[in-house]
Amino acid sequence: MTSNLIDPREPLEEQHARLLVITEALMRRVEQEMDEVGAAYAQFERAVVLEDQVQQRTAELEHALNLLNHSNAQLAQASRDADAARADLSNAIEAVREGFALFNGDDVLVMCNSRFGQQIRDVQPQLEPGLHFREYVVLVSRSRFLALPRGTSPEVWAAKRLQRHSDTHVMFNVELKDDHWLQVSEHRTPGGGTVILQTDITDVIRIGREERDKLLDEQARMIRATLEHLNQGVAIFDRGARLVGWNRRFVDLLALSPIRMHIGVRFDRIAQDFRERFSVSQDSFLRTLEHWRGDVVQQTPLSFELQGANRQTLDTFARQMPDGGFVISVTNVTAEREATRALSIANETLEARVTERTLELEDALDAAERANASKSRFVAAASHDLLQPLSAAKLYLASATDGDANPLLVKAGRALESVELIIDALLDISKLDSGSAQFDFRDVALNEVLLPLRDELAPLAASKGLDLRVVPSRLSVRSDPSYLRRILQNLMGNALRYTERGKVLVGVRRMRDAVRLEVWDTGIGIREEDQELIFQEFQRLDASASANEGLGLGLAIVERACARLGHPLGLWSQPGRGSGFFVNLPIANRPGRAADPMVPQVAAGWRLKNRGMIVLLVEDDNDLRRAITVLLGKWDVSVLDAASADEAIDLLDEIEITPDAVLVDYQLEGSMDGVALAQALFERHGPLPTCILSANRSSEFRARCGDAGLPLIAKPIDAGKLERFLLSALPGEVDAEARPRFFSFD
Repeated sequence: MTSNLIDPREPLEEQHARLLVITEALMRRVEQEMDEVGAAYAQFERAVVLEDQVQQRTAELEHALNLLNHSNAQLAQASRDADAARADLSNAIEAVREGFALFNGDDVLVMCNSRFGQQIRDVQPQLEPGLHFREYVVLVSRSRFLALPRGTSPEVWAAKRLQRHSDTHVMFNVELKDDHWLQVSEHRTPGGGTVILQTDITDVIRIGREERDKLLDEQARMIRATLEHLNQGVAIFDRGARLVGWNRRFVDLLALSPIRMHIGVRFDRIAQDFRERFSVSQDSFLRTLEHWRGDVVQQTPLSFELQGANRQTLDTFARQMPDGGFVISVTNVTAEREATRALSIANETLEARVTERTLELEDALDAAERANASKSRFVAAASHDLLQPLSAAKLYLASATDGDANPLLVKAGRALESVELIIDALLDISKLDSGSAQFDFRDVALNEVLLPLRDELAPLAASKGLDLRVVPSRLSVRSDPSYLRRILQNLMGNALRYTERGKVLVGVRRMRDAVRLEVWDTGIGIREEDQELIFQEFQRLDASASANEGLGLGLAIVERACARLGHPLGLWSQPGRGSGFFVNLPIANRPGRAADPMVPQVAAGWRLKNRGMIVLLVEDDNDLRRAITVLLGKWDVSVLDAASADEAIDLLDEIEITPDAVLVDYQLEGSMDGVALAQALFERHGPLPTCILSANRSSEFRARCGDAGLPLIAKPIDAGKLERFLLSALPGEVDAEARPRFFSFD
């Protein structure tokens, strides 16, 4: 009931007074309505309880009133503090020497000081809080105090200004009327607002202009002084072809009248004197200068000569300047032209003599080139013709020995091997000398070169009772593997050949970014005066050595190959104590292979016995074809032989047998060579294991075989290599899935 009699929206004082009135009314009612049965007492008790509630409510209202009064006091203090802070901020902004304005995040002006827009007096009265930034820019663009750039309207200026406003940081200069300047900078606030500062930089601009004018005056004086000290005549014309500067040398060289030379005279009037006193080598260039216009871009300089009396020659040079004008320089080259004429007369006589001598030298050079080409063709042809019968002889010997140790056959085999080595050496020297040798640089594991050579030369060392030690190495080098093997083979063979007792040591010494192959021996040594001689062809220190021990070509090949490969070669030797040869090689990034165990040597062909293998042999040389047939017959291999490509194709079509492997000579009579025949057989019979036999050692030929996927065995044919190829062609000898289509055996 009480809550219905009191309006909580009324002030606390009014609620308290209303409760007191209600309490008094209730007390009076209680006293008036008491009855005989004690109802008045009950009313009294209720009145007492109601009074307690009223007192409690009154206390709460008084406490709330105190809190409200305290809060009102704090709010009033805060309002006074805010007013003081606003006044301090306004005073601080007003104390700033630059014009200051603050726009909020909605680009509405919040406040500015009295210096903001002070120089734009027709805009400053409208700079009141609430002004939008766009309206501010429009007002400035239309101000009569703003000096707009030439050709720029107020609308265009306002659009560019609003576009700059979108940048995070803006700074630019504004030109005002009466030669005043403002620097305007904008900065973004963390809340997205904008602070604009306007700084009067008129004094800075004027001082800079004065300094620039002084500098230009000083430069002009310096330029005039420089022109007067030049040995050339110089004249400067503006974009209207009017004279603006010249030196005395220009007037003297051209013998111009002083009356002509004054500021502002046009070039066409000066050109009249040119034509009267001189003949012009390029008259079109002179006409170009006479009709000069500054808006025409002449990027190419104009150069011509003026020929005067007594052979006077003036070299004239004209170039356009950045401002559209041009500068002319005149140089007296009379002495140079006279010297050129005298030299030309002398050269005519000398030229005739040089021509005559050149023809003689050309004839001699042609003769030398023909002789060199003839030598190269002879070496190549002779090598091929020699290798054919040599291959046949080696194969016949291989089939004749068949495990027998006939001393005569062994000596004959060694003699043939010596002939093969000599032919190979001659071919190598011919290629290296002619520059036709091509190298295949790649990473080579040294063990892949050292260990096979150790196994190959171990029998020679054992036969002489020498201790051959080859220290394995896990290092890899960057070189051509075949030439690197030839270099090391020749050095090791040479050491074994000239060492009668003791040992030969081959090892690798690691350096910073390179390795050094070293071959040491305890042989006869080399005298200092002979150390250059040994690298020449057919030079041997041991005159008693037989031809089977070499013809002195090994070190010649080593010296040429190292030079072409870029591997420095060194030598140390002392007569009676031994020698050491050193080859420096660039180190590669991958490690070499570990040392391989010694593999026992077995007789060639025994693994082909009783296999029932059929081989197609295509060879146009009858003796070599017969020798290969005999050797393969010893190995229980059936041979289908043909002398040409057409005969081989017809033979397979006739007997309808597909061979297990194919041996093809490269140089065949007819329209197809060995590679073309192999590809024809692939199309007719599928991918038959095919090997090319050839004495051709060129890199182009090897690349062609490699591109066709054909292995190559070089002539003279080695029986071991031939056996390895035939074994690879047998099914089951190598896992069929893992075995590649073709193998390389050379």
